[in-house]
Parts: sequence; structure tokens; C-alpha cells
Amino acid sequence: MTATLTAVADLLPDLQTLRRDLHAHPELAFAEHRTSILVADTMRDLGLEVATGIGGTGVVATLRHGGGMGSIGLRADMDALPIVETSGLTYASKHRGVHHGCGHDGHTAALIGAARHLVRTCNFDGTVHFIFQPAEEGQGGAAAMIRDGLFERFPCDEVYALHNWPALPLGSAQTRAGPIMAAADRFEIEIHGRGGHAAFPQLTPDAILAASHLVLQLNTIVARDIDPNESAVLSVTKIEGGHAHNVLPTKVVVVGTVRSFNPQVQDRIEARLREVVAGVASSTGTRMTIDYLRYYPATINSRDEAAVALAAAKIAGLHAMEAPAPAFTSEDFAFMLQARPGAYLWLGQGRADPGADGERPLHHPSYDFNDAALPYAIAWFAALVERQLPASTR
Repeated sequence: MTATLTAVADLLPDLQTLRRDLHAHPELAFAEHRTSILVADTMRDLGLEVATGIGGTGVVATLRHGGGMGSIGLRADMDALPIVETSGLTYASKHRGVHHGCGHDGHTAALIGAARHLVRTCNFDGTVHFIFQPAEEGQGGAAAMIRDGLFERFPCDEVYALHNWPALPLGSAQTRAGPIMAAADRFEIEIHGRGGHAAFPQLTPDAILAASHLVLQLNTIVARDIDPNESAVLSVTKIEGGHAHNVLPTKVVVVGTVRSFNPQVQDRIEARLREVVAGVASSTGTRMTIDYLRYYPATINSRDEAAVALAAAKIAGLHAMEAPAPAFTSEDFAFMLQARPGAYLWLGQGRADPGADGERPLHHPSYDFNDAALPYAIAWFAALVERQLPASTR
């Protein structure tokens, strides 16, 4: 173990208790009231400057040491998911239908741990902003904090974040320059016929048949309209319509998602989707409307900061390597990386013995953050600060 991992070992019992308390009391996007109060009170107890209500329920705590002018932002997300937890843990969610199924409880605890470590060591010269963000799960909490003046009020030369990654072994980490997570778009297409008796299909455009044609056509867009050297995914995830076996419905709804890394590819897919919808509507005699939302851009690491993130991971005792490819999942830290240089790291938390059911993936009803990853996360955050804001040798 490195000195940093050894140095944070005594913090772990309290942090595990805190993490499990957060797990038992999960809160949804922009409703992280208990969590933000706990975070703010904890950071104030450390003597940090604390600002609350940023972007809704966001918290920023600031630690200054020495006379250095440099500054760094470290971000953790706080929100949970609308999932019924089935883990059976003694500290399982007390709020039915809300579950920390993505490990944000672990991210929050780790960033608090990093603050505790840095307060007592002060082995840096400059300013650290600890950014506790609401509403990462599809609601754009990072963008809300930025609109609320995050980087004007708390200037950051660079900004970093991590996410626990069950697919990587405990004690390992990966990131890469350029895209690390995908842009996420959502589409909802309403197909309107006139409706009528199923025994007389000739009297009404068939919205269900039109939906069937549409789904088949949509699934050709990436395969036939996008350069094979590019990466993209279009998935139809919901078809809804009809209520009786002998009635042709008036309306059918088709919903799905698009994931991509290149803005030009993103533009091409949306344009072709609209063309396909218009063509199928015309050929089936139905009327179709489209609601197309680009809710998260691609998460793109700046080159120098990606190298910094990997170097800090090695200092922290992690087996760090360049990620071979980006993931098609999305992340609203993307907005912060559009505003400031920085990088996003995958932190391995895979268990050596995951049990009979195997390693549960993110967003699983029984998912739980691996507390054994806490010291690595704390050590990485601390190594970033100590590397980028080196203590004065005068």
C-alpha cells in the first residue's frame, strides 16, 4: 500500500458508517435535502467554507492552504434512482422506490473522506473546491450548478470526477483522453391513426402496423447511414398503444435512446430519424410527431488532464491504465468538462467473490457500492490535489 492509502485507513470506519447511512436514506434528483444538509454540516465541522443551494440542492465546500493561486475542483454526485431495492441489506433503503443503485452514496462518502484527509495533512498549496452535485441521473444537475454560477463563484483551473465501475477489479482504474462516456438523446414518437374496429382495418390507418414498420426502419439507421468507423447506438425501448383485442388504437407511442460520441454523427442520426418518421407516416397514412431531446453531451476528457488522472491513480496505488474504448452510458459531468479542462475516471470496485449471482451491474435493484473501494477513491482525490497544487518548498 502507498503512504496515502495507509494514511487514510483510520478514516474508513466512520466513512463506511456514513456511506451506509446515505444508502439507507436515498433521495431523488433535486430532492437531496437530507443528503445536502449532512454534507454541508460535515464540511463545516472540518472548518471549510460552505455554500449551499447551488443548482438546487448542490453544495460546494472550499479548502484553502498557503498562498498558491491554483485551484482544482473535485466533484461527487449525490442522487439516487427510482428503483425498489431488493438487496436485503441491513442498511437497505428506508424509502421504498428510491435506491442508491449507482453508487453515488460511495462517491459522496469518498469526497468527504478526501476533505478530511487534506484538512489534516495540508500537503498542498492553493484552493480545493469540493463539489457535491445533485441530479446526475438524467436531470442535468451539473448544468443547473453551472447556470447558477458554479465556476464564476468557485473558479477551478481544472475539474475531476470518478465513477465506481463494477466491471473493473478492485484496486484498478481506467480513463482515456477524448470521449469516455456517450452523448445521450431521447426520442418519443407519437403515431396517430383514426382508430376503429379491428374487424374493419380498411377504414382506418393502423397505428400499430405503422409502429412496427417504424421500429424496423429505425434499427437500420446506424447500420446503413453511419460510417462503420464511428460508434453509435439507437435502441427502441418502449412501444405503447391499444387497450382491447378488437380495437385498433388511435395512438401508439414509440420511445427510445440514441448514444454517440461525435457531434456530427449525433446530427446525422437525428436528421435520418426525422426523415424515416416522415417516410413511414406517408406510406402508412398515419400522422407522426417527434419529441427529440439531447439531454447529455458526450463526456470528453481533455488530453493533459486525462494523463494527470492516470498519474494520480498510480500515485494512489491503483493499477491504472488507458481505457480501451469509451462507454455508451452517459454522464452529466460532461457539462463541467465543456466548461473547464478535466477528466473522468472509472474506479474498479469489482469483488473478488461476487457471489452466486455474479457482480451486480449499475442500476440493478440489489446494487451496492463496495466499501473496499473507498480508500482508493480518497487516495486518488488527494493525489490529484497534491500533484496539481504542490506544497511550497520555500
